Amino acid sequence: MPMPAWSAPPADWAKVPVHTVKLFYPGQASYDWVRSPAHRRADKRVKAGEPCMSCHEGEEDELGKTIVKGGRLEPTPIAGKVGSIDLKVQAAHDAKNLYLRFEWKTQMDRAGQMHDYMLYDGEKWAFVGGPRSKDKVRTGAEPPLYEDRLAIMIDDGKIPLFKHQGCWLSCHNGMRDMPDEATKAQVQAHALLGGALKQTDVRKYLPNTRTAEMAGWDKTKPAEEIAKLKAAGEFVDLMQWRGARSNPVGMADDGYVLEYRLFDAGKGPFSWNVDRKTMTPKFMFDASKVGLKAITMDDIGSAAKPHAIIREENAVAYDPKAGWKKGDVLPGRILSRADASGSAADNADAWGTWKDGTWTLLWTRKLDTGHPEDDKILKAGGVYTVGFAVHDDNVTTRFHHVSFPLTLSVGAGGTIPAVTVP
Repeated sequence: MPMPAWSAPPADWAKVPVHTVKLFYPGQASYDWVRSPAHRRADKRVKAGEPCMSCHEGEEDELGKTIVKGGRLEPTPIAGKVGSIDLKVQAAHDAKNLYLRFEWKTQMDRAGQMHDYMLYDGEKWAFVGGPRSKDKVRTGAEPPLYEDRLAIMIDDGKIPLFKHQGCWLSCHNGMRDMPDEATKAQVQAHALLGGALKQTDVRKYLPNTRTAEMAGWDKTKPAEEIAKLKAAGEFVDLMQWRGARSNPVGMADDGYVLEYRLFDAGKGPFSWNVDRKTMTPKFMFDASKVGLKAITMDDIGSAAKPHAIIREENAVAYDPKAGWKKGDVLPGRILSRADASGSAADNADAWGTWKDGTWTLLWTRKLDTGHPEDDKILKAGGVYTVGFAVHDDNVTTRFHHVSFPLTLSVGAGGTIPAVTVP
């Protein structure tokens, strides 16, 4: 698949400085926890707005190693998971684009390119596998199957505490896999989250959208007030490159965090490839193009076999009479670059390659996406707060590795200055 014509990344990335960012495992360290006495007297400093790095600079390895093995911040540790990851970051820019190059080693010996796979048991289709945090995966009853991800959060100064506390402003008790996790029934009964947004769980949100001091998930401001915050740019940009749901079509999704973790307006690169009520696939592989209509569990991880169904490239409508056999596998997501549109499709140039245990990701993002209502518009000379996260080794939700907040500049100073290219 060709890269968009407007992309012109550095011809020689070897000439662009490499910045190694240490990501660590945070466990259940939330907005609530860092403001609680359990934070061992640091809670008062956090409440006063002091930076996390004022106490923890250079401690990422130690923090990750301590938390990941289990204890007060990790009640359900994943066996063998590493406590930290080195993320290599390079940045450049020209008059129109920001160019980013990332490298990180994966813990597993294959790329995380599988997500929501469906297995035919001879009679019906059902999802198989999942993240390592899933009970059936932990016990070995199902295989670990979940995509690798790299996420970037960007703030332009509209969220003052973000530069000091980063993603810890957006992670709260009540969220998935966090303390006091909200039930599906509780969320559905909530007027804003369940009623207006049609959600069934709690995901990232910012404290400025809540009325209570500790920003409880259910203490939301009225929708009208939240809309004013959005119009004033008081949100955090969130872009996620996904090994299964976006990389096969060279994209990353585009979203933001405000009252919830939401996608930008328009249509992103992935949607469901299954009728969730009947559990019937919508598309299968086009055998005339890829030589098969489905893969098997043994094919997972094979570079010779397709791992994603792309509507405009290798898909045909699902045929229930195609002679399905027990053990056939289809992706539960359908991808399309051609169907992506609007602000949700802004990240149209994000290409990852996995080789010898390492992901290399090249990502181009327009400085001005043309969608200030959903995105942070970057400018030459601007300095922005960023946070990085990597979901590695078949995990989801909080089982990732994260950075403390950093600064990324477009030709200025900061932790990661993007160098100017012609």
